[in-house]
Amino acid sequence: MDDSERSTLDVNPLIADIDAAAWDACANPDPAVFDPFVSHAFLKALEDAGTTGERAGWIPQHLTLRNADGVIAGAMPLYLKTHSQGEFVFDHAWADAYRRAGGRYYPKLQCAVPFSPVPGRRILLRPGPDAEERERLMALGAVEVARQMGVSSLHLTFLDEGAWQRLGAVGLLKRTGQQFHWTNQGYGTFDEFLASLASRKRKSIRKERETAVAAGLDIERRTGAEITEADWDAFHQFYTDTGDRKWGRPYLNRRFFSLLGATMADRCLLFLVKRDGRPIAGALNLIGGDCLYGRYWGAIESHPCLHFEVCYYQAIQFAIERGLKRVEAGAQGEHKLARGYLPVTTYSAHWIADPGLRRAVAHFLDHERAAITEINADLTALGPFRRGPPGGGTSGGDEGRAIEIRPDTDQSADEHGEGD
Repeated sequence: MDDSERSTLDVNPLIADIDAAAWDACANPDPAVFDPFVSHAFLKALEDAGTTGERAGWIPQHLTLRNADGVIAGAMPLYLKTHSQGEFVFDHAWADAYRRAGGRYYPKLQCAVPFSPVPGRRILLRPGPDAEERERLMALGAVEVARQMGVSSLHLTFLDEGAWQRLGAVGLLKRTGQQFHWTNQGYGTFDEFLASLASRKRKSIRKERETAVAAGLDIERRTGAEITEADWDAFHQFYTDTGDRKWGRPYLNRRFFSLLGATMADRCLLFLVKRDGRPIAGALNLIGGDCLYGRYWGAIESHPCLHFEVCYYQAIQFAIERGLKRVEAGAQGEHKLARGYLPVTTYSAHWIADPGLRRAVAHFLDHERAAITEINADLTALGPFRRGPPGGGTSGGDEGRAIEIRPDTDQSADEHGEGD
């Protein structure tokens, strides 16, 4: 009998019951590509704050894989869901179709980071030559848990591409989606980034940045111990205001931000906008090993272009200064394209118990994947970048089709405000 046959899979109703160091050895074995969202501290803050749990409809069922020596060799953030909110990979139509056919779609199992459309690893594994075999065991184990629970389906969302391909090979349905990310091409300054854009785009971005602070606004950057409870008070007000304006219920409560600051302060980047010394807007980002993740935005005053400045341009500037490889600005938003964020494909995998629903979803996904590929190619061609390197064989003019940058009239039109 080999080690895989002696492995055991456990369901854990609280992440606090799982040793933090053991979880993180699976979640983030390489500090250079640290993902704060799958860290034990982040997931525990969600649970301790009460933002996940039975009342929230995100009931933890975290999986751990122990080897023959009892060491945790794999982990999976897993939740029993009674709805489809806070996921950002939309299956409401599947649920509705199954209901109309007489089925019961909820509850379901969801492998995800709650409220966070951030691509990354979902089946978390300690490094080792048998990692892919452990991944297969955990995926098939999760399917078996779903069967034993009698739920309709299992969903693993915002996977890395490699895992997506491998899970497809063992029979899970493959889905793609779209986000917009900014990639650092080795820029030394924000002006070097601007130099890579066609001239009209450069001018438009400079104008937006000037407009954003024209009312005498000051933008402050806070990380680590610089972020005070008063700052969290102000930011929580902005965050809830955005949710209220979008006719939605904010997923995160005030306590979560304090817990995040207490356990992950060095991973937090808070931009605060002040007018006459009073905070009036802000954006929260998390700092990964090679990526800046834009998360939440809010404002209690409306100022033209401020959303773009705080959520996009300040994030790019910070990433350049830190030498980070990319900025991920969350879900939604073709408006990001004109600001240097290009489309990327996101990945998810799905197991559906009912054969009829599975066939219907599989047919839909075949068409959706083809459409996503075509749309991403078209949007990339519309990007704001010059068709050659700065100073090279192009004029730096308005090459390609123009994309107009309009004033920031809708500051809620972005995942920074949590629309699901």
